[in-house]
Amino acid sequence: MDQTDQIKGLEVHQERSLWWDALVRLSRNRAAVTGAIIILVILIAAVFAPMIAPKGFDEANLRAPFAIPLWISRVFPNLKPMEEGGYTLINNEYPLGADKLGRDVFSRILYGARVSLLVAFIGPTVALILGTIIGVTSGFLGGGVDNAIMRIADVMYAFPTLLFIILMLVYFRNSFRESSPGTFIFALGRLDASIGGLLFVFIGIGITSWMGNGRLARGQVLSIRQTEYIAAARALGASTPRILFRHVMPNILGPMIIAETLAIPAYISYEAFLSFIGLGVLPPTPSWGGMIAEGAQYIQNYPYLTVFPALALFIVMFAFNFLGDGLRDALDPRMRGVD
Repeated sequence: MDQTDQIKGLEVHQERSLWWDALVRLSRNRAAVTGAIIILVILIAAVFAPMIAPKGFDEANLRAPFAIPLWISRVFPNLKPMEEGGYTLINNEYPLGADKLGRDVFSRILYGARVSLLVAFIGPTVALILGTIIGVTSGFLGGGVDNAIMRIADVMYAFPTLLFIILMLVYFRNSFRESSPGTFIFALGRLDASIGGLLFVFIGIGITSWMGNGRLARGQVLSIRQTEYIAAARALGASTPRILFRHVMPNILGPMIIAETLAIPAYISYEAFLSFIGLGVLPPTPSWGGMIAEGAQYIQNYPYLTVFPALALFIVMFAFNFLGDGLRDALDPRMRGVD
């Protein structure tokens, strides 16, 4: 009976796919699971922010500037309540305090999570698609095409990513102001404004971040295209698109996903930095980077304005780091079959 059970278990184990094995290994990684749970909670909070947030992100109350709940005055000793001879207005309607315009910091952090998560998902998706297409094309065709694409990648690598995004944002946003209604540039400007100024942040991250994925995809394709199963597919008359999508792409997708997941914290930091210097999200749309920049002006008297959005940024970046490390271990083919 025991031997039969062992044989059945071995058959089930052999039938499991690489992706199923990866999912099982990922579920056993406590840090990765913790990161995934944190991301899921933040995602739910961002999606349902209008129902969770006690106030609107742009709802101001000029009668309650820099108001804080009582517990914050106990955490930060310099924030003495007015009743105790200090300068701070106590108002428990604001869970994490209010900013200079009386806007609820907690509500703005919830809405700001939307910006960071959009960058975390859309930015890497653009970079992954561009990098995969360019890298696979370069590695599979080879020759002059490969050489030309790699030289373009070298030039892009030499140019600082943030500087390129800043120049692009400044150029296009100035062009929007001078464009006439009905033109393509004017339409792009309206679209950019409708999503809070994130359009060119996404485009900038995608354009400047495909090189790593492109080189990774090219290296993977160069090692795969000479394998026996690719030669067999050619011998059987398989077309180039079929070979690429049926045999090449499934074998390079794992490393590409790992690389992009590990790069997500960098994309989030790009957006936070751009918003910090005033080139990211357009006001009044909240962004954690923009909130940190606003709070930095009052950090000595009202440190909570900087601490809470910075803490939110810290938590989400570490959650993606934990998840990325877990995915790297789970999708490593050398770990297949290892508990």
